[in-house]
Amino acid sequence: MKIKALFAAATMSLAAVCASAQDMKAEKKIAELGAAENQTWEYLSTMTSRFGGRLLGSAAYESAAQWMIDEFAKLGIEAHLEEGGTVPVGFDRGPWFGKAMGAVNEQLHFATPSCTSGTPGRVKGHVVIEPQTQREFEAIKGKVKGAWVLVSGTNSGWPIYMNAKEDSIRAAIKAENDKIAEENQKVMAKAREEGRRPEPDEMKKPQSRPGLYARELLAAGALGFIQSSELPIRVLYDRPMMDDKSFTFDQLPKHADIKLEASQYKKIYDAVKGKQDIWLEFDIRNHFRPGPIKWYNVVATIPGTKKPDETIIISGHLDSFDAGTGAVDCGTGIGVVLGAAHLIAKSGVKPKRTIKFVAFAGEEFGLWGAQAYCKKHEKELGKIVNLFNRDGGPTACVGMNVPEAWYDDIKKIAEPMTNLWDFEFKVEKAAPRRKVTSMGGTDASVFAMKGIPCVELRNADINGYGFEYQEIWHTENDILNRSFQDYMEQAATATAIMTVGIATLDKALPREGVYEK
Repeated sequence: MKIKALFAAATMSLAAVCASAQDMKAEKKIAELGAAENQTWEYLSTMTSRFGGRLLGSAAYESAAQWMIDEFAKLGIEAHLEEGGTVPVGFDRGPWFGKAMGAVNEQLHFATPSCTSGTPGRVKGHVVIEPQTQREFEAIKGKVKGAWVLVSGTNSGWPIYMNAKEDSIRAAIKAENDKIAEENQKVMAKAREEGRRPEPDEMKKPQSRPGLYARELLAAGALGFIQSSELPIRVLYDRPMMDDKSFTFDQLPKHADIKLEASQYKKIYDAVKGKQDIWLEFDIRNHFRPGPIKWYNVVATIPGTKKPDETIIISGHLDSFDAGTGAVDCGTGIGVVLGAAHLIAKSGVKPKRTIKFVAFAGEEFGLWGAQAYCKKHEKELGKIVNLFNRDGGPTACVGMNVPEAWYDDIKKIAEPMTNLWDFEFKVEKAAPRRKVTSMGGTDASVFAMKGIPCVELRNADINGYGFEYQEIWHTENDILNRSFQDYMEQAATATAIMTVGIATLDKALPREGVYEK
């Protein structure tokens, strides 16, 4: 039985459970609203359809951040944009198209990493295979002008870098390959003297690296690079560029960096090797804005009535990669942030402690937003009771693993969820966590490094929808139909109930026992 279908019936029985418990009125109201007026899916749908992928520094990110401010205002929750830093240039992705003509004749399935160049309209060119030695480059350099270059290796999401560090690596490989070529020439000369062909194991293979002769190919007039990609196509961004605060608009790349479906890449490669006529045409709308571009976290606050300096935070990251629409990573986090805010605001609760809703920026660029928040609010970190950060996909919240000192309080807070769904929301004791000494894969790790409790709700694909995070992570598959409405609405309800419960405790949850001493 689906989660959504159970809400109405369960909340009726919940009324009887909570009628005599005055301190559970807010949790009861949230459960009822979660069944009748849950807006989580609407928030997620709007964010992905109206704004799409929200790369830091893009117009989509800025529009989505302002939209969140407006939505909090509708709920009567004060919200503001909190400046965190800048990126050297802005990047906006438009549509992209491609087709092969000649020996291969079909539409092409591809994507490009963020912060890489597009094309000035439809650009058609022939195809060459990249060289791995100077001799190979000299043999094709007359054919390079106006050509798309097939490069080696398999796409990992990153572009073919054009920076000093990569140039140094290329130079070392080329020098080594020159030595190998000299040795191979000697082997071949000796074999000729002996009247035979050299054995395969006598010849050394040159080292291979995607884009080894990238500079030379571009100088000779190449249009751009094409690399084979497994499905789903994963595309990331030009990290050295975006990390470099001195980078300017005038330094932007002018060539396209294309990650093409592996089966199509092979067809094209085989056609070129077989000396068949083939042309590729691409129209890629990747656009930039001069920087520096300021970026912001979104911070909304329901102030506490009795202990306003003590805070519970519900968070996710608003930024996403943009080959998809950022529906799962991390629309499923932001959807729950807004969904929980809606339920808490509509419940009318006046929490003893402050509740903050934070949409972090720049998580995908290295947890930038979380770091900026901790720096700006350094004096307040000691009073954060818990951070509920959601960044694990569109699954349901099925329980919490808590320190022993929290167990009785959390168990009581979770009571309204006992009969709410067709599974048991389990609160279980957990040993102290290992102390966090470095940043990890989510914004929560930045807070954990400061000793802040980040006891998250435990998630699971309880209905067996077959969700696999790697199938969407930073790929073209990060779209709305890879999420699940019933899970999202349940997660917002569970998050809101647990947050309000912690915010209304007589005493704050202790930090003792959360992390190892």
